[in-house]
Amino acid sequence: MKKKDIYEHLAHIYLDASSKKRRSIHTHPQFFPRIFLASFIIIGVGFLFAYINRNRNLKSDTALVLCFDPVKVNFHFDPAKKEIYSINLNKLNLAKFKTLAFAVKRTDYRDNLSLRIELTNIFREKSELYIKNIPHRWQDYKINLSEFKNISAWSEMVNLSFIVEEWNAKGKKGIVYLDNIRFLR
Repeated sequence: MKKKDIYEHLAHIYLDASSKKRRSIHTHPQFFPRIFLASFIIIGVGFLFAYINRNRNLKSDTALVLCFDPVKVNFHFDPAKKEIYSINLNKLNLAKFKTLAFAVKRTDYRDNLSLRIELTNIFREKSELYIKNIPHRWQDYKINLSEFKNISAWSEMVNLSFIVEEWNAKGKKGIVYLDNIRFLR
């Protein structure tokens, strides 16, 4: 044996510091990172299943929101006879939806007005409803789509309109706010 080989052998035995090609110290799999990753995945899958099951139980609250921010309908009946806020539904299929929901309020507490709600489909079938005595504070309304009698096909809806008409308002000018316009299943 050569002197260099003896030193290498002794260094390997006592110090494990051989100058030759170092061996990998970690020959076993990294245990803790893999345990952490596996537990993270299991917890994530559990939360995912809980979220899916929670949403399945809320069948009536599934909504298609059309408007997130409050909409200001400013009417002034000097030359005009009505003020319209219209939402283009772009051939939206509402066959699976049952309710139109929204919140509304007027600004002038002395005014007494009614709001006309109108739906139109691609075949130009129109149906309208009136909500009388719009309150001064926010109030939620839910209207069954079956109350819109003149519409036979809900598969391609074109327009949803909220209309303030001169003959349905006590004052000549005012503001009506609409918020949280949505369709519910």
